[in-house]
Amino acid sequence: MLTLAHLSDIHIDGTPRSAERTRAVMRHLESLPGPLDAVLVTGDIADHGAVEEYETARDLLASRFPTVVCPGNHDARAPFRKVLLGEGGAGDGNDPVDQVLRLDGLTIALCDSSVPGRPEGFLQDETLAWLDAVLAEDPGTPALVGMHHPAVALGVPYVDEIGLRAPERLAEVLRRHPRVVAVLAGHAHTPASTVFAGLPLLVAPGVVSTALTSAETAERVPIDRELPPQIALHVFDGGRLTTHVRPVL
Repeated sequence: MLTLAHLSDIHIDGTPRSAERTRAVMRHLESLPGPLDAVLVTGDIADHGAVEEYETARDLLASRFPTVVCPGNHDARAPFRKVLLGEGGAGDGNDPVDQVLRLDGLTIALCDSSVPGRPEGFLQDETLAWLDAVLAEDPGTPALVGMHHPAVALGVPYVDEIGLRAPERLAEVLRRHPRVVAVLAGHAHTPASTVFAGLPLLVAPGVVSTALTSAETAERVPIDRELPPQIALHVFDGGRLTTHVRPVL
């Protein structure tokens, strides 16, 4: 059995508030009495894509657990790659930042769905080819595929307007690889579960804030900044993924 902590949207912006909420989450994970096998962070690490924000995030996200991160729409690929991954001068600095973490019995592939300068998501041909190759490597091992932007509408109009474009391109790759157990995402700042390409699609809550549904608010930007940060804990038993959502008080 594997347990994965899934957090998203920490939006480090140079203020004490975003840093303290992220620090509280990481302190909580480090204090867990049971085993934790990995930490996944699905995007919007920085709020403005600044080097200084990534330097702060790097220190805050430092952990004794294996950690894998992918960019979101607020991130900038070149400083993300340089500061968080220690990879300077890769390509033109703006190539997709796709990451894979291989655990004993589970592969986690995080795709870069960010579009430089745009809020919506899109998976470039390069990323889809990379994902196809990763999933073809060890067909007997279950896999999770993650990215920042959810591939389907979640019923939060503000979020749905800037979701993943052309999701059928991703669905085509996923259907070629029955080893995929579920798809993970962030971006929405709310825990949500739905279905995409016949698979569970599990959206992590936000650390910096929580988005509300239309039934909960009439605001166009439906953000509650007072609710505590939340995380998802995914428990994988070898064939099924079960998700628990926890506030960090």
